[in-house]
Amino acid sequence: MASVVWKMLPLRNPCKFCAKFHRPSQDVFARHARRMSKKASSSKSDWQSVVGLEIHAQINTASKLFSGASTKFGAPINSQVAPFDAALPGTLPVLNKDCVEAGVLTALALGCRINQVSKFDRKHYFYADLPAGYQITQQRQPLACDGQVNYVHVTSGAGQTSTAEMRTCRLIQLQLEQDSGKSLHDHLDKQSLIDLNRAGVGLMEVVTQPDLRDGEDAASFVKEVQLLLRTIGTCDGKMQEGSLRVDANISIHKAGEPWGVRTEVKNINSVRNVSKAIDFEIQRQIGVLENGGQIEKETRSFDAESK
Repeated sequence: MASVVWKMLPLRNPCKFCAKFHRPSQDVFARHARRMSKKASSSKSDWQSVVGLEIHAQINTASKLFSGASTKFGAPINSQVAPFDAALPGTLPVLNKDCVEAGVLTALALGCRINQVSKFDRKHYFYADLPAGYQITQQRQPLACDGQVNYVHVTSGAGQTSTAEMRTCRLIQLQLEQDSGKSLHDHLDKQSLIDLNRAGVGLMEVVTQPDLRDGEDAASFVKEVQLLLRTIGTCDGKMQEGSLRVDANISIHKAGEPWGVRTEVKNINSVRNVSKAIDFEIQRQIGVLENGGQIEKETRSFDAESK
């Protein structure tokens, strides 16, 4: 009965698919729907994504980058804080030789060029868990530059089939820097408490070229870097403990057009979430542009629970 009623309905307004007047029928409707679906699918596939990563690896040393305080994980709150870590007046940094050696070893393993002269910079952040108000890092003259990582990317096909492909991601630089402290938010009492155990812990930041394509590609690369760091012993790679954290820079564009505006997703804490966060951001950007919006250059976070 429903199909008969559909076929006999007069069309007072133009067809929403072709803007023409014709007698509506299920065949015409289905044909138009298939055409529009195919067009939308083609439009989605026209988008290309570009991904670059910043990997922050905690250096596997007994003491911090510029102080003798311990780096042991899970210690009581604020029990591993030297006067310099708390930015007390009159304190000065003393560079940890073991951190430099670990950075050089990692740079060599990544195929980087070691710079004969490297310098530290002050990068100012106004964070509550950064007592000095700035981070000591290497932005302009880092420990090492260039390099590349070869990794295997496995693509799952239909059924049980899968293909393995060797890919390469180029590196921009490897730099040494301090970690910040940790803010503990008490929502019940509406206050934030600061734990400085992590403040001043030595980090190696590995910055890649935008050579990665999507979430799965980036996850394969992170797995390879994680395995390499564990093999040479310069980082334990425990993402669940924050020893390895990933920031992803993501943009999309149409084939043959300039790259789009990038956004940054910070502090991704597992290989699985690297893939999910990047793919979610790619689809979000496609949705914004498909609906006539514009991508803003901004920093975002990924909620692992809600995905």
